[in-house]
Amino acid sequence: MTPFAVKAVQLLLSLSILIVLHELGHFIPAKIFKTRVEKFFLFFDVKFALFKKKIGDTVYGIGWLPLGGYVKISGMIDESMDKEQMAQPPQPWEFRSKPAWQRLIIMLGGVTVNIIVGFVIYASILYFYGRDITTVSDLPQGFAVAQEFKELGFEDGDNILKVNGKEFEDVRAINKYLFLRDVNSVTVLRQNGATETILVPEDIGEQMFKKGVMLPFQAIRSSVIDTVNTEYPAAAAGFKKDDKIVAVNGNNVAYWHEFQNSLDKKGENSIVVSRNGSLDTLKVTPNDEGVIGINNFGNDLSTGATKLTYGLGASITEGAAYGYNILKDYVKQFKYVFTAKGITQVGGFGAIGNLFPGEWSWLAFWHTTALISIILAFMNVLPIPALDGGHVMFLLYEMVSGRKPNDKFMEYAQMVGFFLLIALVLFANGNDIYRAIVGK
Repeated sequence: MTPFAVKAVQLLLSLSILIVLHELGHFIPAKIFKTRVEKFFLFFDVKFALFKKKIGDTVYGIGWLPLGGYVKISGMIDESMDKEQMAQPPQPWEFRSKPAWQRLIIMLGGVTVNIIVGFVIYASILYFYGRDITTVSDLPQGFAVAQEFKELGFEDGDNILKVNGKEFEDVRAINKYLFLRDVNSVTVLRQNGATETILVPEDIGEQMFKKGVMLPFQAIRSSVIDTVNTEYPAAAAGFKKDDKIVAVNGNNVAYWHEFQNSLDKKGENSIVVSRNGSLDTLKVTPNDEGVIGINNFGNDLSTGATKLTYGLGASITEGAAYGYNILKDYVKQFKYVFTAKGITQVGGFGAIGNLFPGEWSWLAFWHTTALISIILAFMNVLPIPALDGGHVMFLLYEMVSGRKPNDKFMEYAQMVGFFLLIALVLFANGNDIYRAIVGK
């Protein structure tokens, strides 16, 4: 299969698992509280279903439109907008006849299951696969540092010893910590063996986002080219895969970041490469965007990774902690969606599909499925009518005030929420299409 097909299959399988489990989160407490469930569907059955079968009071089925799934609970104002049923007198088996606390549990069931599923998957990954981390000794050459962070006192070749005074386990995670966690100081190990503690601005994450410096620390890489883009000037100038860059504009270079720092992005460059044991000088001028079209993605100078293994008890506690941090990080970065730059980065099914690798890997599949499960939990609990969080919001209002919103208000709220969600889906997938067209 092509990489696109592999990603598509993984996305469909992952969403199918998570949708069924999410809807079971509503279905099971509904049954426990003797509330009738009329439908249980994977995907939406607009006009027709691919498969359906009635068992007891419930029709189980698979729809043709893979945008989600649903359970239709009797006596509940939901996306089905069943006004005829709601016009009838309430029945004992209906959702609206149940106490508010029972309705609240039913509505929170899906989100709760998504969180539990995420935590269980992470715990299982740690138990069966362990975890690979990069320690200081695994990265002897340290990091190449973005110019914006050199201004704070960091240097090329620095490695990460401590964050906020505590030993830092996985040095490659430093970018995420700076962006999403509360980092006050970073203690680095210099290439000369000295250590230094550098204070970090309180708003460092926002600075990274505004300046577009999301990877200020990148493992130092060799100067060997592993990618030549045929549509850029480098290919026409004669650069080839496996060329080793040894000098740029008269400056000797040994590492990729030294090549990048020496490159004139506005004028002609004289670049010496080593090829098959001989030296060759190539002339190249970057395009209008300052790009010549070569890269080195896979040749960092790490010596490998350190594998951590976990017993059953440790995998459960560490898996829960890992899932909690994933949720916390996602909530923190969600604020950037409400910025002019952030809204353009919102993605739909294409963006979600690209979370999966182009080659099948069960480890990567379960990692991504756990992440999506955590994201679905958070997104579903947002206080938007038509989402679980919207129903929860109105139920909490009812429990606090003692007054239940009338059915007509709930119908209008559901319609507004539904159209908001449709608009968001169209916008997000429109962003995917735009990025695919312009190649970003």
